Amino acid sequence: MRILFLCLGNICRSPAAEGVFRTLASEADLPVTVDSAGTGDWHAGEPPYGPMQAAARARGYDLSALRARQLTRADFDAFDLILAMDRQNLQDAARLAPKDARAGLRLFLDGMAGTQDVPDPYYTREFDACVTLIEQGARALIARLQPPQ
Repeated sequence: MRILFLCLGNICRSPAAEGVFRTLASEADLPVTVDSAGTGDWHAGEPPYGPMQAAARARGYDLSALRARQLTRADFDAFDLILAMDRQNLQDAARLAPKDARAGLRLFLDGMAGTQDVPDPYYTREFDACVTLIEQGARALIARLQPPQ
């Protein structure tokens, strides 16, 4: 299974989701490949935003090696699942998706009670709350992807 996490600039939510999910999936022995991207190209090549890295690091997730990149049409064939952090990212990705896209496209928190969007901490400044929400979403996704025992 190959999963791509998607947000606007790929410096806060999607790299945090990539790092959190990679760690939790490894702990659960779930074989998965993960990456992240943004719908925009403003931060391409940059590391995750400092306050986001700090909030993730405080929970044991290292995002320092990640670098921002923009979503491409090729991603829709390279991944099985593309998970958008909010509805606007979902709409932007859907416009880029080829008609015969291999990847499923949906919201990261789809199926979870409450909000379906992961608020952008670049604007809200709530980095810890963002990591908490991403951890919850990652655990729920792992539970859905694990084979029945």
